[in-house]
Amino acid sequence: MHDLFDICPCGDDAEETSSSIPLIGDPAPEFTAQTTNGVMHFPADYAGRWVVLFSHPADFTPVCTSEFMAFQALQQELAEINTALVGLSVGSISSHLAWIEAIRHIKYRDWENMEITFPVIDDSGMKIAKKYGMIHPNASDTHAVRAVFIIDPAGIIRAILYYPASTGRNFDEIKRMVVALQTSDAFKVSTPADWRPGEDVLVSAPATSNDMRRTMQHMASPDRTRDIKAWFLIFKALPADEITEKLQKKQSGKKKPKNIV
Repeated sequence: MHDLFDICPCGDDAEETSSSIPLIGDPAPEFTAQTTNGVMHFPADYAGRWVVLFSHPADFTPVCTSEFMAFQALQQELAEINTALVGLSVGSISSHLAWIEAIRHIKYRDWENMEITFPVIDDSGMKIAKKYGMIHPNASDTHAVRAVFIIDPAGIIRAILYYPASTGRNFDEIKRMVVALQTSDAFKVSTPADWRPGEDVLVSAPATSNDMRRTMQHMASPDRTRDIKAWFLIFKALPADEITEKLQKKQSGKKKPKNIV
């Protein structure tokens, strides 16, 4: 008997099943595909950048339309933190392009005349969707669920989010997740529940007896740089502008992949 989710082999010749899914910490499965911005070699084309790879169930559907506009509105903010968007659905390039043209004539919130500039993958045969575990047969065996894969500059999957067809994604959370991961990498810290840039972050709990001794001393004599709630729960301040400065510094000088507008 197989587990509910089998780890997905990452080569193009690997067996693909609708129940396979790459896991957090795995290399992002490789593929070459046609997109609305040309041919894409993934993740090689995005080496050195973060990527939000997302799937939607179908073109010309209401929730997906609202999400496409929200993704486009978020694209510049993500670009400023070295992050690209890549979309996918089980549909053809001609369908994607016709839908993108239709979106240009829709006014929603304060968005109008919106041009979708991030690449959208042609996955008519569901090959990529299956490779990434985006087809959940009990939901639909012909449409992808709303999946989000956050992939780091080394091509490693760092976070996975799933939403049902009826529920639009929270775009603040998607950006928050990217910033939190980048902050953890850049400053060697963790982020607590509901963390936002500018709020205190978490430092590692003591790993040795000497670390434990120093922590206990700080608890007895408060350290202004740290807020020690318990020996295993230690906060420290990390200003939002310090995060922004470091993340944008990492962004400067990066070569922009051809699929990023």
